[in-house]
Amino acid sequence: MTIRTEPIPARTDDAPVVAARISAGPTRALGAILVAGTLSWSAAMFTVGNNPTDSLGQTITDLTGGAFQLGLFALLAVQLRTGATGTSKVARGMLYVEHVLLAVATVWSFLHAIPSLRDSAFLVPMDVFWPLSMLGMFVIGLKILFTGRWKGAARVWPSVAESWAVVSVPAFAIAGDPVADYVGGAHLLIGYMLLGLILVARPTLTGARP
Repeated sequence: MTIRTEPIPARTDDAPVVAARISAGPTRALGAILVAGTLSWSAAMFTVGNNPTDSLGQTITDLTGGAFQLGLFALLAVQLRTGATGTSKVARGMLYVEHVLLAVATVWSFLHAIPSLRDSAFLVPMDVFWPLSMLGMFVIGLKILFTGRWKGAARVWPSVAESWAVVSVPAFAIAGDPVADYVGGAHLLIGYMLLGLILVARPTLTGARP
């Protein structure tokens, strides 16, 4: 038996970790869910817009937005199981915080899709979680980029995809409809859809087991 006399070094985000808790197959499946959800919301933006005035259009936007958010949960599952943001409690904690923000935003989307509930007072404070969840994804994208646990395109593309809020929200404020709808829809295709395709085509770039 060997007895250590020096202290065990503290674990950091750069420390080696046990193999990711996900393999390539499930990573591809989760990537496909992200692609499908992104395509649905992008299609709605190009057709009925992000802020339609008619009730049916609003329901379509809400439901497709909710589908996109479910795709984000798939993305978060890969990020959490591969330690994409790092291995410290703070690094992993930010993913759990994002789960909460996104959960409230997703519930809002599906409830707001119901015309009889659309003007309910309880939905008003929940609405703020939509932009908060997207800003949270932006922070996560930057953390993945600087942490460097994901490799190649998988390392870079989250920061591209998750810049949706900082690109599209100002576009809505400055240009308004329909220009902002085209900007938002195109950014979804360039960002989140391609990120999903990266997960499908090259899942091991995330550290997922072959």
